[in-house]
Amino acid sequence: MPPDRELTFEALPEPVVRVLSTIADAGHEVALVGGCVRDRLLGIPVVDWDAATSARPEEVAALFEDATWENRFGTVTIGRSPVVEVTSYRAEAGYRDQRRPDDVRFGVSLTDDLARRDFTVNAMAWLPTDLAAGKGLMLDPVGGAADLSDRLLKTVGDPRQRFGEDALRLMRAARFAGRFEMTIDAKTEAAIVELAPTVATVSSERVRDELLRILRLDPRPSRALVALERLGLLKVILPELAALRGIPQAKAVPGDALDHTLRAVDAAGVEARLAALLHDLGKATTLADGHFIGHDKVGADVAATVLARLRVPSSLAARTVGAVREHMYAYDDAWTDAAVRRFIRRTAYVDRALLFALRRADNAASGVGSNGEENQAQLEARVARELERHPELLLYRRLAIDGYDLQRELGLEPGPEIGAVLDRLIEAVLDDPGLNEVSTLLELARQR
Repeated sequence: MPPDRELTFEALPEPVVRVLSTIADAGHEVALVGGCVRDRLLGIPVVDWDAATSARPEEVAALFEDATWENRFGTVTIGRSPVVEVTSYRAEAGYRDQRRPDDVRFGVSLTDDLARRDFTVNAMAWLPTDLAAGKGLMLDPVGGAADLSDRLLKTVGDPRQRFGEDALRLMRAARFAGRFEMTIDAKTEAAIVELAPTVATVSSERVRDELLRILRLDPRPSRALVALERLGLLKVILPELAALRGIPQAKAVPGDALDHTLRAVDAAGVEARLAALLHDLGKATTLADGHFIGHDKVGADVAATVLARLRVPSSLAARTVGAVREHMYAYDDAWTDAAVRRFIRRTAYVDRALLFALRRADNAASGVGSNGEENQAQLEARVARELERHPELLLYRRLAIDGYDLQRELGLEPGPEIGAVLDRLIEAVLDDPGLNEVSTLLELARQR
């Protein structure tokens, strides 16, 4: 593809057209840049809309009532659904913290702006010439389109310099290589391997976000995860996961514990991929006589540590840890209804939809086959049926009496004895929900 040529981008979202046209009508040059251009060329949905402009950030912000501008790097965020991020053309110099430039200079050209970007496939721009018709000029000063066509990932300019500017780019290289099935250029890969330890300088939040992008955006996240391992990055950002390499397993599908985990991630829906990634961390330390005794409970504790280190939001962390802790249930059709009710009671604190999604992915990765799927479907149906039949007991966890009733009717003093009686009554009601009536429960309570 020539460096500059006419290119039509059809069906741009209206909010994107609004931003581009407003800036252009104000007399400024503006172009779509980076990942949105790359994804349009690939014919895949655009996740992030980024534009660059000759206007200074304060000039851009003044054009939109829904604009926010909160940093010195010239990025103005505009609108919602989708958000458009507009950055002023800039040149950068000095990266003492391996993330932010020490010096930012506005007023450069679009070509100069593209030259500061990470990879050639992200250093392309589309400059609109007729927005109504979707027509524009493709700018490709570093050959990104050819590299994209060849599925070759390489940095803009010297790879050591690019990675020295921001060590997160090391992870981004693995993400792009995996998601777009690209081969990493030899010089770029050598620089990544050499500089892999420097990813430890990246903040936990940025590592987390990059990892979640891999899990959310890649149809097969294992490709990027394998690249992270090969490049020496996995042992730095997730040593607990890297430790699964070489841990043997007896599964229908060959491979070690890390191979199994990667298959589980690929088999999981997007909502369960994080849990699948962490579900077997306990296997690294619990192998004995060919078994992983208690690896689910150990793994849940390790997962909690990992998620805290990555500063994953507490609600997501709790849901993930709960699913990991309970994923080793052993259902078969011999379970009684009482056993199903006890399972519901035991997993009341868990996001059960996530737990079931994790178990399905785990089964698929283990090569369990149709019997495992049928068992899982049967369990889910029985759980739904019991919840429908006994919502007070199972959904709201209510007995017909409580500790105050025991104090009043039986003369019990507050303390552990009341708890023991209630536990005994709960077990009786789980066996036979028909016992969950005031008079019956009081009679059972008297039988001490």
